[in-house]
Amino acid sequence: MTHDHGHAPERPGLTPPDFPSALAQPRHAAPALIPAATSSPAALPVSPRRGRTAPIWIGGLLVVLLVALIAYFLNALGPAASLIGMILALVPLAGVLLAVRIVDRWEPEPAGLVVFAVAWGAIAAVAIALGVDLVLSMVFGPASTPAADALSAIVQAPIVEEFGKGLGVYIIFVTARRAFDGPVDGIVYGALIGAGFAFTENIQYFAVSFLEGGAADTTVTFFMRGILSPFAHVMFTSVTGFALGLAARRGASAGRAIGPWIVGMIGATVLHALWNGSAVLGDFWALYVTLQVPLFVGFILGIIALRREESRLTRRRLGEYAEAGWFTAQEADMLATGAGRRAGLAWAGTLRGDRTRLMKEFIADATALAAARQRAISGRDPHAAEDERMLLHRATSARAALFAP
Repeated sequence: MTHDHGHAPERPGLTPPDFPSALAQPRHAAPALIPAATSSPAALPVSPRRGRTAPIWIGGLLVVLLVALIAYFLNALGPAASLIGMILALVPLAGVLLAVRIVDRWEPEPAGLVVFAVAWGAIAAVAIALGVDLVLSMVFGPASTPAADALSAIVQAPIVEEFGKGLGVYIIFVTARRAFDGPVDGIVYGALIGAGFAFTENIQYFAVSFLEGGAADTTVTFFMRGILSPFAHVMFTSVTGFALGLAARRGASAGRAIGPWIVGMIGATVLHALWNGSAVLGDFWALYVTLQVPLFVGFILGIIALRREESRLTRRRLGEYAEAGWFTAQEADMLATGAGRRAGLAWAGTLRGDRTRLMKEFIADATALAAARQRAISGRDPHAAEDERMLLHRATSARAALFAP
């Protein structure tokens, strides 16, 4: 072996020429042939997000308002009282969200809109109420007499707060119209916004009670707001949602829905004023038993009636697919009632491999399919036919997987 003079000899490489790296495994035999891939089932289509989400810029606005609210609470109430108020406020919020979830179980709303609705109530609606209160205080001075306090509680608060919350329902109606099918959806969105508003408002009430009266006053306030009336704001704003839900069912445009929206807010404001008036002017306990409890019972009965109507509508639309041979009549009956769904889930649990998850998917897709067909029939959603085809594919795929050997 020779090399040029004046140059250092090249060092031999550490990687053998047959190996890709110094740590490579040597090949001792020819590998087995890889068989050709079998045809895989087509991926299930995913529902498009268009028309089912709120604009991103509104989310950015909520973040800015949240920072301002946090600064306000820390400055006005202090970190300790604010934290105590927030922990206590989480208790009624959890109960209300669980109740709304039960109402929304028939055809669940998109998770993003659920979060947006709660955030709008907890942040934007509260910021609107606080902003109006600040402006009025700067113009007319702070309320310092019993008459001024009563006027603020019975007139100002109901009007301003129901407008702030109702604005959130209208924004969902306009921007996420494909997820706003009827009165039940409107009630759910209104209830979620009301729950968010009550959460932030409760933080303030609980924190002030703690600062002024310690544990004793805080316990009384928690009992009054967290136990006796956790659904007050929920019930008020649900009236606005119900009115917009009726407009959605009738195919009203954003402009034509303004009238029902205003009517709904007037109803919500009246209920709110009655509630505040019972606490400020009248015998609270007498009005609570004779007025508020019957209103709440009527509210529950109304939701039950609306749910039954949703069930009938689902059965009617799925019955059309059954007549066309996509489902059996027994399956349409099962999918359209709570008892039938529970029986179907119990049956799926007895199948090989426990196919409960598949049954849940079948129920969810078939219910959404019925809603999409209703939108297509009403002509209010130009993309309903696209949703109908997609959901029919998903529902029939889940059905086939349920019956697979």
